[in-house]
Amino acid sequence: MSESVVRIRIALNDIEPQIWRRVAVPLNLSLKGLHDVIQAVLAWQDYHLFEFRIGKKVYGLPDPEWDYSRKVHKAKLAKLATFVAQGVSAFDYVYDMGDNWEHTVTVEVVEPADAAQKYPCFIDGARRAPPEDVGGVPGYYEFIDAISNPRNREHKQMLEWYGRDYDPDDIDSLMIRRRLGDIAKRRHAGKLAYRKRQIN
Repeated sequence: MSESVVRIRIALNDIEPQIWRRVAVPLNLSLKGLHDVIQAVLAWQDYHLFEFRIGKKVYGLPDPEWDYSRKVHKAKLAKLATFVAQGVSAFDYVYDMGDNWEHTVTVEVVEPADAAQKYPCFIDGARRAPPEDVGGVPGYYEFIDAISNPRNREHKQMLEWYGRDYDPDDIDSLMIRRRLGDIAKRRHAGKLAYRKRQIN
């Protein structure tokens, strides 16, 4: 029996032109798995905390030292399928509470999986995501101004800090597909190991 997949659109808020990605992921994916997918398609390194805000609940990696004033549910125990079944069509994802990257995740459609396709898979998107630790939306705009203008006093410093050229219009779809491919391979290997345990 073919599994179902959900097509979702991930848009980074408060930046124009908009930075966004569209992916197809297994409907039974956990929110922790979706976090891994978002990290992959935006080329971030998973250095910081994250959380999903769905309805009145927060999902992430509970930490008693930080979450004493609120309840944070475990993202690895929450499945996309649950929220889709409840009619949730959009929710928020926040990465790096310092830089505070806020995203809108939109559920577009649920459909049968393609047996020839490994999931998650990249569909399309636009614009390169900000670098890690650039300083949130204000820092991103300052970074773009500096690297795009050789006369900017911080041009050389920003290029050295980033370590390579940065083209805000180059999404680098090859890198995205490679990173999602790694997740799909791990997921496939996990499914095979699970089936083997069930047989034995």
